[in-house]
Amino acid sequence: MSLTELADLTSVFVDPTAYADEERFHAACRVLRREHPVVRVESERYRPFWAVTRHADVLDVERDHAHFRNAPRPLLMPAVNEAVAEADGPMLRTLIHMDEPDHKAFRGITSSWFLPGRIRALEDRIRELAVRYVDHMGDLGGSCDFVQEVAVGFPLHVILSTLGLPEEDFPRMLKLTAELFGGEDDELSRSRDPQEQMAVMLDFFRYFEALTADRRANPTDDLASVIANATIDDQPLNDFDTVSQYVIIATAGHDTTSSSIAGGLEALLRHPDQLARLRDDPSLGANAIEEMIRWVTPVKEFMRTATDDRAVGEVTIPAGDAVYLAYLSANRDEEVFDDPFRFDVTRPDNKQVAFGYGVHFCLGAHLARLELRVFFEELLKRVDDLQLAGEPSRSATVFVGGLKHLPVSYRMR
Repeated sequence: MSLTELADLTSVFVDPTAYADEERFHAACRVLRREHPVVRVESERYRPFWAVTRHADVLDVERDHAHFRNAPRPLLMPAVNEAVAEADGPMLRTLIHMDEPDHKAFRGITSSWFLPGRIRALEDRIRELAVRYVDHMGDLGGSCDFVQEVAVGFPLHVILSTLGLPEEDFPRMLKLTAELFGGEDDELSRSRDPQEQMAVMLDFFRYFEALTADRRANPTDDLASVIANATIDDQPLNDFDTVSQYVIIATAGHDTTSSSIAGGLEALLRHPDQLARLRDDPSLGANAIEEMIRWVTPVKEFMRTATDDRAVGEVTIPAGDAVYLAYLSANRDEEVFDDPFRFDVTRPDNKQVAFGYGVHFCLGAHLARLELRVFFEELLKRVDDLQLAGEPSRSATVFVGGLKHLPVSYRMR
């Protein structure tokens, strides 16, 4: 394989449109997993990095948080944005930016809210919201843009209710989240200018600084109060750290789930035999949800930086170099998943890595799984004749994304 051919394959990691064209992305990664599973990627727009495409190698890096650190480059950003962050400091300091000991301390602030037992206690409320959004589909008269009119609203309502935000603020949070994660997409982005993108963060900060002040003066039993009044080593969090915790929960806490719901429905519609199996046997729900999450993989990548020379597969990553964990590629690895390009709601022992692995495993994984399970239970028992009613479209991204439009038609029971 020539260097030109290899560069063409690795371009999928640095081209935001490639994740909107999954056929192209997967075709490239098939070859890379087979011939160059750990490959150096160079681009005019991004600083060089090593892309890790196989499931086993992704897990190897995730397990070894001593030699692969999140800082200073936890996700892929254009070089100009990284330069701004180095000069002025990062826009956020969330769990994905942290290593030990800070990561463990900050994760502990909210971890009890996301334990399985506490999440199970939310099921009745989540089901009420799922029913509300399925009812809304009925109000829409048998056709809708499922992403914009249903999928984004349901998990947004769940997580922002948990935080304790008023419902009239939900549209503002939705818009800011789309601008934050959709910075590479012409439809979703406020601007490609780094300064304009910084303005999105300033809007978040203004909102959550006011929320922090209110919850410190008037604490309640919601998650926002827990964050606002948290202490580490008996010291309150500063405003930057407090707002950062709000932002990651309020944005990633719904955007990734909405992508999984919408992408899961699209997969069922494109595989009607699997839709029929799930409808006929609701006990397949847990399996089906894992398969939807594997299929969609809404978080496309995270990055790590090697602290020492370290072998990954047959390649030695030099100390100081960045590693790109290609989750969507790992979730189609032929060595792990039998017939990985088959959507199968009965797939046993699903080893999907969409939530990450190790100490950085997604804090909200249990909540996301519950939301998906409950939503599809309510949807499939009340909606028939589900069909695609047009061509879906995906967001351009190099980080988080999925469907941005999914036209469907249906009949309510």
